[in-house]
Amino acid sequence: MSENDMLPTIHAAAEEIRDGRLSPVDLLEGCLEQIDRLESRIRAWVFVDEEGARIDAKRLTHEITKGQWRGPLHGIPVGIKDIFDVFDWPTAAGSKLWEHSIARQDATVVERLRQAGAVFVGKTVTTAFASFDPPPTRNPWNLDRTPGGSSSGSAAAVACRMCLGALASQTGGSIVRPASYCGVTGWKPTFGRVSVHGVVPLAPSMDHVGPIAVCVKDLAILLQTIAGKDCRDWRSSAQPVPNLCARLTTRLSPSRIGRLHGFFDTMADANLQGLMEEVTHRLRSRGAQVSDVPWPPGFNNVLARHRTVMAYEAAAFHRERFVRHPGDYPPKISALLEEGLRCSEREYAQAKNQQEQLTREILGCFAEVQALLTPATTCSAPAAESTGDPAFNSPWSYTGLPTISLPARWSPEGLPLALQLVGPAWSEEDLLHVALWCEEVLEFENKLVPFEK
Repeated sequence: MSENDMLPTIHAAAEEIRDGRLSPVDLLEGCLEQIDRLESRIRAWVFVDEEGARIDAKRLTHEITKGQWRGPLHGIPVGIKDIFDVFDWPTAAGSKLWEHSIARQDATVVERLRQAGAVFVGKTVTTAFASFDPPPTRNPWNLDRTPGGSSSGSAAAVACRMCLGALASQTGGSIVRPASYCGVTGWKPTFGRVSVHGVVPLAPSMDHVGPIAVCVKDLAILLQTIAGKDCRDWRSSAQPVPNLCARLTTRLSPSRIGRLHGFFDTMADANLQGLMEEVTHRLRSRGAQVSDVPWPPGFNNVLARHRTVMAYEAAAFHRERFVRHPGDYPPKISALLEEGLRCSEREYAQAKNQQEQLTREILGCFAEVQALLTPATTCSAPAAESTGDPAFNSPWSYTGLPTISLPARWSPEGLPLALQLVGPAWSEEDLLHVALWCEEVLEFENKLVPFEK
């Protein structure tokens, strides 16, 4: 692969692998070349299992020669965020004391990817315990900027084409925000759509698992594979999973989209405000009905309530270990846990009641529209000492609604800017259709990162 070539998307590579025009071995080697070229600067990986990945790629290539094609993830290189258990690999979750803690079985979503024929490249960097402390990973578009958190390595690795897709998780904004900062797409499903069994928790009532990939079609392929009921996870829903990929092959048509304002305007910087005006105009010019949607009153305190639930539940999980090993917790996760330890049961119960009320209230926003439109972040990627502000993502983690982020244009300083689409619960099929239409209308200029080896 030359330095100017793009590695293929999942959906394009899948067709070539199925038809015998591309081998999983060659596809993997292209990703490993990118890792060799860029990893010393980007630091997206906790570790890369080159030997294991090559063994799997050879086996999957042999299956293709025998006419055994498992589906669109057959032979596709994938990164696994280091809070997911992978059999015989350590799950450190950003902890120094857990860095040799070997998993004895796969997380449910890892098991499903393995059965679908994905090639696991390695573990991608997470912020400590999937919280707010800055990671070692750097933004591929500017090494002085953050890739976001907590799915820092997953977003950066996909942006660099070190892998074609990656597992991520979100309790506040940890899928959508890093995907947006790194110029790729991120998907947070409806709460309960994807199992979290075998995933280190942060706040169990708001933890979501989802994919990061290059484009909407690739997200659909990954989500189709990992979604569905899991009897090992009490939060996992029996809601049927539609054929997401088939829906994306139907004719696309202009959508009915509602634009939310409120703090999505006041907290956005000038670049994001300009992006929203540009996107709104462009979508309307192509036939979309874009209307203003009233600001839900419950949103006035949603960020504070979300923080209360996250702090209380994180403290409940980490309480005993935090007391025994305080030095294993960097400053921002420590502050969150201390806040949670001070939180009363009454305050937590009030936040949970408000969570239920807002989840019901927000449904009214979809009365006349298919999806809500907001900026994905408050600004482009800030300095590396931060993981960015999750304010525009937290309301949807709090209410459990599905969201997708799409890179939409480049800022004047050469950083990606992204929009966010939100749907009602269990609307993944329709929301993906809307997102694909928007992606094709916006025609984001996707490119390789600009660093030389």
